[in-house]
Amino acid sequence: MPQEDIFADSVQPNGGVKEKGARSRLGLVVTGVVGGTLVALYAVAAPFVAPALRKFCLPFVPATTAQVDNVLTVLRRRSGTLVDIGSGDGRIVIAAAKQGFQASGLELNPWLVCYSRYRAWREGVHRSTSFHICDLWKVSFAQYSNVVIFGVPQMMDQLEHKLASELPSTAKVVACRFPFPTWVPENTAGEGIDTVWVYDARTFNSNLQRGPTGKTAPEERDTTEPHT
Repeated sequence: MPQEDIFADSVQPNGGVKEKGARSRLGLVVTGVVGGTLVALYAVAAPFVAPALRKFCLPFVPATTAQVDNVLTVLRRRSGTLVDIGSGDGRIVIAAAKQGFQASGLELNPWLVCYSRYRAWREGVHRSTSFHICDLWKVSFAQYSNVVIFGVPQMMDQLEHKLASELPSTAKVVACRFPFPTWVPENTAGEGIDTVWVYDARTFNSNLQRGPTGKTAPEERDTTEPHT
């Protein structure tokens, strides 16, 4: 056998081992980079997609441009205070403030509240907006003349009773994505997932007073015996 062939055979296995080792290290580096990127993305995104309301599973799903426009359309002749229940990243509150409302957002996710405050400052409406970390079931809505809610079906029944018992008779309620189960809307706007339903407090307050049977609740009578 020629000397050159013997030398080639003697170095080929070591070269193959080195090549395989380099590929293995490259694979580990790529895997580490991809894995680290996914972990970083999850760490950043998790606070924004976590449920906003603990009592019901209400994850953060940003309102579409059409939904925001529909809300502003049905409230275009309204004014005063407005509250967005589960305000998320604050886009409804900020848009309402630009239309002249004194707008507030209620949100349990502190990351979203901080982000909303930053957005309001950046958009120049921080003086006419406020964002609060709170549970909607633990606050009163008596001070608001306009209410916007992006809810889920499981919560709408209980929310009906709460709003009807607390809101002033001049208030309007705008439900997005899901309507209230028993209230009759006075108006709707949009279609599909962008539909919004508008409710008048005079109507649902009247229904609350009438009770589930539709009859006016009897007044309490004084059963004490008259003095003689």
